[in-house]
Amino acid sequence: MLFFKRLSYCLVVGLGLVQESQAQEDQWDLRRCVEYAIAHNVSTRQADVQRRISGLLYDQSKKARIPTADFNTNTGYQFGRSIDPTTNLFTNQQLLFQGFQFNTNVTIFNWNRITNNMLASKLEAEAANADLETNKNDLALNVATAYLTALLSKVQVDIVEVQVKQSQSQLNDTRKRVEAGTLPELNAVDLEAQLARDSSTLISARSTYELNLLSLKALLALDAGAPFAIAVPPVDRIPVDPIAELEPELVYTMALQNQPVIKANELRRKSLEYSIKAAKSNLYPSFFAFGGLASNFASSNRKITGANFLGYNPPNPTNGAVTVNGDIIPLQTPNVQVLQSNKSFGELWEGWGTQMSNNFRQNIGVGISIPILGGWQSRTNYQRSKLNLTNAELIIEQGNLQLKSNIYNAYTSAVAAMQKYNAARNSVSAADRSYNYTLRRYELGLLSTLELITSQTNLTRSKIDMVNAQFDYVFRMKVLEFYKGQGIKL
Repeated sequence: MLFFKRLSYCLVVGLGLVQESQAQEDQWDLRRCVEYAIAHNVSTRQADVQRRISGLLYDQSKKARIPTADFNTNTGYQFGRSIDPTTNLFTNQQLLFQGFQFNTNVTIFNWNRITNNMLASKLEAEAANADLETNKNDLALNVATAYLTALLSKVQVDIVEVQVKQSQSQLNDTRKRVEAGTLPELNAVDLEAQLARDSSTLISARSTYELNLLSLKALLALDAGAPFAIAVPPVDRIPVDPIAELEPELVYTMALQNQPVIKANELRRKSLEYSIKAAKSNLYPSFFAFGGLASNFASSNRKITGANFLGYNPPNPTNGAVTVNGDIIPLQTPNVQVLQSNKSFGELWEGWGTQMSNNFRQNIGVGISIPILGGWQSRTNYQRSKLNLTNAELIIEQGNLQLKSNIYNAYTSAVAAMQKYNAARNSVSAADRSYNYTLRRYELGLLSTLELITSQTNLTRSKIDMVNAQFDYVFRMKVLEFYKGQGIKL
């Protein structure tokens, strides 16, 4: 028994030293935790990326009013029978060719499709901003929950530490009396057993506190092995609004105005209204203007270096004839051998500027695009857009109902927690008086050790119940303040 007593005492002292060392570290309050979580949480950073993507899409939709323009060029060789791009005649020669082309197109009228797409993208970008705020709010609420849970476990550790000290003090006093012969050894043995139980409870409480800190660190995206300690403000000094100012119907009305998730749903509904108009415009003709510039160059890879006259070809009726002094003389074509050689690379490009100038051409005009049959795609998109709007309205309705339900649940829980806290305070007061009375009678030898232990255990349990109720009350009130638009603060 003495071994277990010393072991329990060593564990308690050792854990106490760890706790004291941790308390000396840099402490984190709730505000710092929330700010750090918002800056480092992965889901929040993903929401920010989505916000920036929506902003880019909005910028792109605004630039859709700008005319489109593109420039093309090509250079290459043609082999075999092909068309000379400068003469548009067939040739069997190898050709070096090059072409340049610039085209532009601008929409004149398309039933405000561009404007409606731009307005839809703008509202979607605003909704993405609201989504980011929703993510930050949800994260702040989760961090506050984890923070208060860790804070509650820390307060429970403090309560159990007091009980351990009381048990140790009572054991010391009882041991002296046993040695003096005024109390039996059984009293000391009972208190040693109680000290061991209290020490075990303290170890469990400190373990729970450490686990809650790890959960909070995970939420903050902190390394599990990094030093971390939270500030411990007195819970009774945490400001809360009077319950009368947090009537559920009032809080619900204010939440409809300030909660970003409600704002995001409404913005998406409006965005889909413009998307319907844009989809409907695809069913009607659109008018556009166009223009272009182009030129091209071609050069044979062979050059003529000379010719040899070989005489005349035999007469051929197809060549015709002429009459001279009454005599019919058939026409004969000369037989000439053309001498050719391959051009050098530089010679291939001779006349480039002249050809480009001579072949330079322009076009300008207006056009109309009339949708006739497109696999029913445009009409399907239009009908789907209307269904998307209906779905968005249902999401708003469901979101409002869920918000109202959450607020009423939080209010009901807050009222119950307040009543439970008040009852727990009365219980602690009564248990404290009972313990003091029991302790005095025990010191006079009028009560057994078991009765003292029972009274002390009842007091400790009452204090823990009161702290649980107090933290539950504070948390429920903070949730109502959150829905009211006041954020999370301690």
